[in-house]
Amino acid sequence: MSKTKKVLIAVSFLVLVFSLAALARTFLQDYAEQQKIEELTKVWEEGSDKGGGDAFPSLLFNKANEPVMLPEFQELYERNPDIVGWLKIDGTRIEYPVMLNPQDAEYYLNHDFDKKENKGGLPFLDAHSRINGSDILLIHGHHMKSGWMFKDLMEYKSESFFKEHATFQFSTLYEKNEYEIIAVILSQVYRKSDDVFKYYQIENVRTPAEFDSYVQNIKNLALYDTGVTARYGDKLIVLSTCEYSNENGRLAVVARSR
Repeated sequence: MSKTKKVLIAVSFLVLVFSLAALARTFLQDYAEQQKIEELTKVWEEGSDKGGGDAFPSLLFNKANEPVMLPEFQELYERNPDIVGWLKIDGTRIEYPVMLNPQDAEYYLNHDFDKKENKGGLPFLDAHSRINGSDILLIHGHHMKSGWMFKDLMEYKSESFFKEHATFQFSTLYEKNEYEIIAVILSQVYRKSDDVFKYYQIENVRTPAEFDSYVQNIKNLALYDTGVTARYGDKLIVLSTCEYSNENGRLAVVARSR
């Protein structure tokens, strides 16, 4: 066997070893992330059982007529007060806390619930959304190859999937609610100079006319007709994630409160 051939075999072997090590590291990271999410979900479900289940809507007040934090959130909030909600879509892997770091809106792009660096991060509220003060709540989440975070939103490209999963639950610290999907859209992150509708610019939606225009633009981009629309006074949730068929592509699921 020639010296050159031996070198090529040795190099190929090293490449294989490093590739297997990288795969093993990715698998272990994904497994650890899965375990942490399952642990958070268990805490949430135990708190929900204390509160009597999943009735909608639910808003509790104390004797001073002040809202009372739902029992589902109490332990999680003590652990990390950046939690602002809990998102669950039945029939998918999407069941996560929704976060907002007041000092850094994109903090949970790459941090987990215990504020440790993590490439998967957690779903987080857009900087221009306020739980108690916005008509539109924009929630960002990664499209992870492992299937975690918002990858399952890709299923909504199919109208048949939508028909079987037309609603989802989103609870804030003080209230449970259910949302029905009005549209699923494909878009992208545009340049600032591009004169096109940008679904993520929710800070520009302030008046009834601007809200109605936003909804109409969403409906114009819809992949199919859901038979549901929204009007001023409804609260919208926009679930946004990367979509890789276009450069800087995005998929968004838009829903209204029921």
